[in-house]
Amino acid sequence: MSDLLDVPLTTLQGEPTTLRGLTGGGPALVVNVASRCGLTPQYAQLEALQEEYGARGFTVVGVPCNQFKGQEPGTAAEIAEFCSATYGVTFPMTEKVEVNGPGAHPLYRELTAVPDLAGQAGDVQWNFEKFLVAGDGSVVARFRPMTQPDAPEVRAAIESVLPA
Repeated sequence: MSDLLDVPLTTLQGEPTTLRGLTGGGPALVVNVASRCGLTPQYAQLEALQEEYGARGFTVVGVPCNQFKGQEPGTAAEIAEFCSATYGVTFPMTEKVEVNGPGAHPLYRELTAVPDLAGQAGDVQWNFEKFLVAGDGSVVARFRPMTQPDAPEVRAAIESVLPA
C-alpha cells in the first residue's frame, strides 16, 4: 500500500511532493476542500485536529477541488490566503485537482475505491469528504462530507492509527 504514499502531488505553492512528503510517513486525513461551500466551516475543525494530533505524527491534508458547483474558483494564492486568514490553516494543501471522473487525480482514483462506513465506494459525493490514510499507506476509513471532522467516529479512527 505504500505506493499511495508515493503518488506525485503538487503543493498549493507549486512544489512537487507526495503524500509521504506532506505527512512524513505518518497517518493523514485527506480532505477535498472548497472555500465557498456550506461545509467550509469544517476548516476550523480540521485545523483543530491538526493542532491536537500533529505532535503525534498526524497530518490533515487539504485538497482543493472546484468540481462541486464551482465552489473553489480561486487561484492557489487566493485559496492559501483565504484558508490562512479565515481559518488559520497550518496543515499542508495541494494544488486544486479533480476528484471524480476521467480527470480524477491518481490519488483520488485510489481513495475512491475504498468504501465508507455504509459499504459504499465510488465517487466523492461533495466537498469535505474525508479519507483516513495510515502511515503504511492503507486507507483505513472514509467519511462522507456531512460527517464533522471532530465526530466521535473520526476521532476514534484517527486514534487507532496514531503511534502509541
